[in-house]
Amino acid sequence: MKLLVIEDEIKLADYVRKGLQEEGYAVDIAYNGIDGLYLAMEVDYDLIVLDGMLPGIDGLGLLAALRQSKRTPVVMLTARVKVEDRVRGLQSGADDYIVKPFAFSEFSARIQALLRRTRSSMKQEQEAVLQVDDLEVDLLGRNATRQGRKILLTAQEFGLLSLLLRRQGQVLSRSEIAAQVWDMNFDSNTNVIDAAVRRLRTKVDAPFPKPLIHTVRGMGYVLEARDA
Repeated sequence: MKLLVIEDEIKLADYVRKGLQEEGYAVDIAYNGIDGLYLAMEVDYDLIVLDGMLPGIDGLGLLAALRQSKRTPVVMLTARVKVEDRVRGLQSGADDYIVKPFAFSEFSARIQALLRRTRSSMKQEQEAVLQVDDLEVDLLGRNATRQGRKILLTAQEFGLLSLLLRRQGQVLSRSEIAAQVWDMNFDSNTNVIDAAVRRLRTKVDAPFPKPLIHTVRGMGYVLEARDA
C-alpha cells in the first residue's frame, strides 16, 4: 500500500517513513504544503498523514483543497492539543487526529484501523451499485442512470427497479413484486403491478434503443440485457 506523509519536521518525517516502511508500506514524503498538495492530487495514495502546521499551505487549507475532488483517508498529525482544534480538523475532512508527541505503536494501529475501515466502506459502496448493460443504479445514493443520463424515479419506481436489478435474469411474478415492493398482497387480476411496470418502462426503456425490462407471458417480468 502507498502512503504519503506531509510533514515539515524532517527528523519526524523520516522517523515516520522508516517505521511505516518497516511495516511494509511504500512511503512518499513532502516537507511543505505545496508539494504535499501536488502529490496528493496527482497520485492515488491509500492514505495520507498530514501535519496541521505546514509552510506554503497549512494542513486545513490543504485538506479543504483535497476534499474538493478526492476522498483519500487522512490522518492529521499535529501539536495542537485543544479540543476545538481536533474538532476543526475532523469537521474539515480528516478521518483521524493524532497529537504530537505520540507512540509509534499507537500511530501504526490507527493507520491500520483506518485502512481496514476504508476497505470495508469501499466494498460496501461497490456492492451498492447495481448494473446491467448501460443501466446503473446506486442503492446508497438512490439514483439511476442509463448511458450517463440521470433517470428521475419516484420512491416506488426506484424500489421496483432495484428489485428487478437485484434479481436480474430471474422472472418475478406479479405477486412476488407486490410483496417485495408494496409489502402487501394484490388480487392476481389487478393491473396495479402492470401499470407500475409500464410507468417504469417509459423512463428506463422508452428513451433508449434497447429494452431491458421484458414481459414473460403468464409468469411476470424480468430485467436482463438481450441480444437484438
